[in-house]
Amino acid sequence: MAAPIESEVQVGRDIVGAVLKACSLLEYFDASRPVWTLNELTSASGMNKTTVHRLMTTLIHAGWVARTVEGSYRIAMPVFEIGSAALVNLDIRTAARPFMIDLAETFGDTAYLMVPADEGAVCIDRLEGNNPLVVAGINIGSVMPYHAAAGPIVMLAFSDMLRSRWIERGLPSFTEHTLTDAAALGKHLDSVRAAGYSVSNSDYLQGVAAVAAPILGRNGSVIASISIGGRVEAFTGTALEKKIEQVRDAASRLTRVADALPQ
Repeated sequence: MAAPIESEVQVGRDIVGAVLKACSLLEYFDASRPVWTLNELTSASGMNKTTVHRLMTTLIHAGWVARTVEGSYRIAMPVFEIGSAALVNLDIRTAARPFMIDLAETFGDTAYLMVPADEGAVCIDRLEGNNPLVVAGINIGSVMPYHAAAGPIVMLAFSDMLRSRWIERGLPSFTEHTLTDAAALGKHLDSVRAAGYSVSNSDYLQGVAAVAAPILGRNGSVIASISIGGRVEAFTGTALEKKIEQVRDAASRLTRVADALPQ
């Protein structure tokens, strides 16, 4: 005898209407329209304005939606994280893009994604913020030395293999702040690994500072670094602390997503 099919009445009882309404609001956000105001969502959804406000406030509290500086709504990182994890064929560049957008929009700095290669760290994506400084010389396809700049250094610090190969080489100096002494560099890499992030200040490009954190794959291997860079004046005090926190959070989330990516 066939198992009884759950009745539509029972299904109806199990459905929470407010959750369905909240989900329907999330469906309005996409690549072509990533930001919505309260009035726009109210008009598009046909819901009561008070209802839309309460649902969006709930989604903000849950961490699924965030507010822009202007007070509009945008999708928050957990939505991207879950979506990325569900797509097992997603590459790291695609997975990291929403996090780079968030970093660039939040701080106005330039966001970078780099991956390790034999000859250096390769920049595979960059996204400029609205700050006036344009970091020349670091573009998509650029190969950077591992012993300078936050993104390459954090990968070097977390990879014993890269570290053993790279520090044996003669290390060129790019500015007066570049670490070229093997012992001093080794000590710095130890501190970076212990901290979980890297901060650079004019060691590759004069007047440019950066914050980076590693994206780790299976077995703790380094698969990439995510970073933001800009004027040294903007990387001090409370501003620096906030950048470190958000870059580390982005790297941590991407590390969790990385388990679903091809390696």
